[in-house]
Amino acid sequence: MVLTDAALLKGRDPVAECRQAARGGATMIQVRLKDAPPRDVAALTRSLVGALAVPVIVNDRVDVALAAGAAGAHLGQDDLPLDRVRPHVPPPPAFLLGVSVGTPAEADRVRGWRADYWSVGPCFATGTKPDAGPPLGAEGFARLARLAPTGTPVIAIGGIGAANAAAVARAGAAGIAVIGAVWGASDPAGAARALRAAFP
Repeated sequence: MVLTDAALLKGRDPVAECRQAARGGATMIQVRLKDAPPRDVAALTRSLVGALAVPVIVNDRVDVALAAGAAGAHLGQDDLPLDRVRPHVPPPPAFLLGVSVGTPAEADRVRGWRADYWSVGPCFATGTKPDAGPPLGAEGFARLARLAPTGTPVIAIGGIGAANAAAVARAGAAGIAVIGAVWGASDPAGAARALRAAFP
């Protein structure tokens, strides 16, 4: 999963760049525009949905995701509780709902919710999320991943690149979510390809 980041894209066309990331092997795009007005998030989401063959989900905003025809939404611990949202959206796989988990307490809070995946992190130090907690490391990720309900895929996020992707794979990650590893590269397709190769 590749998350959009306006600061790292530095004015580049996000649709063209996400198309490159998908060409390199990204299997999902998350629209993450923290400070943008909802209409801008919706416009970008609609453009990506129309341009990409991979699913597009929206960070935080379930309403925007539904209005823009996205494949789902990702919810943080401070967003609407996933268990309250689930009855009001189409059932999976028509509409996916993922949730962020960073501590055992957060895992306890969401374990009873029917999330389609957990996003656990930060695994390593990251500069793209200032409010991220202390890095878990691969072992910390593994401990939290084991708390997920049976059958729930767990995605690793936070400071992941080609050099450490295999470590989280060995720790039980079903996938990885990245920002800087792709948008900080001059060739997003090549960066995505390297991540896929590093994640067995």
